[in-house]
Amino acid sequence: MKLVSFISAGKPGYGVAKDGGVVDLGRRLGDRMPTLRSLLEAGALAEAERLAGEAGPDFPLEGLELAPVIPNPDKIICVGLNYRDHVAEIGRTSTEKPALFGRFAGSQVGHLQPLVKPTASDEFDYEGELAIVIGKPGRHIPAERALDHVAGYACYNEGSVRDWQRHTSQYLAGKTFAGSGGFGPWLVTADEIPDPSKLMLETRLNGQVVQHTTTDLMITGVPEQIAYISAILPLLPGDVIVSGTPGGVGLKRNPPLFMRAGDVAEVEISGIGVLRNPVVAEAA
Repeated sequence: MKLVSFISAGKPGYGVAKDGGVVDLGRRLGDRMPTLRSLLEAGALAEAERLAGEAGPDFPLEGLELAPVIPNPDKIICVGLNYRDHVAEIGRTSTEKPALFGRFAGSQVGHLQPLVKPTASDEFDYEGELAIVIGKPGRHIPAERALDHVAGYACYNEGSVRDWQRHTSQYLAGKTFAGSGGFGPWLVTADEIPDPSKLMLETRLNGQVVQHTTTDLMITGVPEQIAYISAILPLLPGDVIVSGTPGGVGLKRNPPLFMRAGDVAEVEISGIGVLRNPVVAEAA
């Protein structure tokens, strides 16, 4: 099942993508579950699947304004330095435990919505990543049961403003500029991806392949990420873990390759689909 968040007639909604359209779950579930996050909090994926199976699409997917998959997560936790080729290209060393940092919800845009190159920098870099969306709350989750807590997966372009990222030893400044992260196109439920270590991830800029990997090459796998993060604080339905980018980032190319206004960035993950975002310059 593919779950999308969207804006229609100026109002937020969510539903199931099927047959080239969207079954509007927000309209059917009303105040009881007004958002995709609230659907996950209610543990109602089975109800959503039943409703979608009984109904045809309410409107076409083409032309619909898609929002970030979870527009209002309690938290977005990103994992840095999680592929050895990326660690090597930036001249760092692998750490025993995962490097973590946060993003804010306002830094995200949905599929086909523009990524915003900030006026403050010309070093706007791409980072294709697998996003994990939590469906079942938990604390101190053992790795062997971690996948039971996953609602599903999506593509993420963790757009990074490299010079701001290097201002200090802390990543935050370069990792959460407004409109810098793409999240979509939808959440593919975990029943369709039983093993997230068996996926292909590819990033393209203007059709050129710039990153290509398989997720079994993560240093810290998805279950271990969930176990580690849930030891720090409870994971809640709708929380997003962005699991790290492979080698090939624009900063380390010769010459460097950064995203510019007019570019199109794509992140494709097997079993999920393609997240596509045009790039625009920040408005004056």
